[in-house]
Amino acid sequence: MTKTTYVTEPFLPPLDEYIPYLEQIWENKRLTNNGPFHREFESALCDYLGVEHLSLFTSGTIALVAALQALRITGEVITTPYSFVATAHSLLWNNIRPVFVDIDPVTCNLDADRVEAAITPQTMAIMPVHCYGNPANVGQIGQIADIYGLKVIYDAAHAFGVKYRGESLLRHGDLSVLSFHATKVFNTFEGGAIVCPDAKIKQRIDYLKNFGFANEVTVIAPGINGKMSEIQASFGLLQLKYIDRVIARRGEIDGIYRTLLQDVQGIQLLPAPEHTQRNYAYFPVMVGPDYGLTRDGLYQKLRDNEIYPRRYFYPLISSMPMYRGMPSAEQSNLVEANRIAEQVLCLPMYPDIENDVIEKIADIVSGAA
Repeated sequence: MTKTTYVTEPFLPPLDEYIPYLEQIWENKRLTNNGPFHREFESALCDYLGVEHLSLFTSGTIALVAALQALRITGEVITTPYSFVATAHSLLWNNIRPVFVDIDPVTCNLDADRVEAAITPQTMAIMPVHCYGNPANVGQIGQIADIYGLKVIYDAAHAFGVKYRGESLLRHGDLSVLSFHATKVFNTFEGGAIVCPDAKIKQRIDYLKNFGFANEVTVIAPGINGKMSEIQASFGLLQLKYIDRVIARRGEIDGIYRTLLQDVQGIQLLPAPEHTQRNYAYFPVMVGPDYGLTRDGLYQKLRDNEIYPRRYFYPLISSMPMYRGMPSAEQSNLVEANRIAEQVLCLPMYPDIENDVIEKIADIVSGAA
């Protein structure tokens, strides 16, 4: 029987190494509410990621919602249509209107050259995504934000551990939001975090994720329950011990794919970003018009061979019912995003995938199988 290969598979450390963490939780009976593992994990993540302040959350989506609340964003926010739906959903949950701007077809990130034209008197922030873990144009976006007095919140769900020009990519913008979902490079089953520039904003975020409580009798804001449990935090501490080898293995897989697919006619590989220490979060390919099959034809051919890639990101957020009536969602406004969404296919990428499976996938894509 052929084993099914999915686009991703979570890395799990040895179970026997996790048991002592669980025994300690059972012993102290602290399950949540800023317990000892939670505090230790926040500190360890700051050290690993090279940031000063960080607030843990139960998911990346709740972290996005809280980040917008923390900066008191209203009105309009400029963002990308080429992302997972949580990016734009977090805006609607805050009664904010997303304004979609087209993407750079080389990086698949928000096209910084198009941002300024989308700014209106109602614009309060820019929310770019570091798509596939590749840095957005942080320099130009930062300059635009400074000129117009806008906040910048980076959806950094794909960018765990990424460094740009020698420092953590998460240090850019007013806030950066991470996801630790099971599909990500680094996972805590579910989970997320907000990287904060100073202790004051971290304190406000910590209040917001605990219903708005500042102390036992004082509620300062209409907060939410976004706290990470001790189960997740302890698992994250163990995961940190393995993350460097996980990323190194992902880099090996990226290199194998690039070697095997670089000369396949009609298959375009995204160039590796310059000045970047990558985490190899995804392996997207673009299936062009001169390839022997359509993108969906290749997608089905792989599935017929028990290989399940994903069309990340298709359909575009801007084409979904709750967004497609917005003026900025017009296809004529998002030419590159629509084209890329029709061509992209993310191939399986996870540390435990075997080299012969990678070769099989490459053979299918190249037409050798």
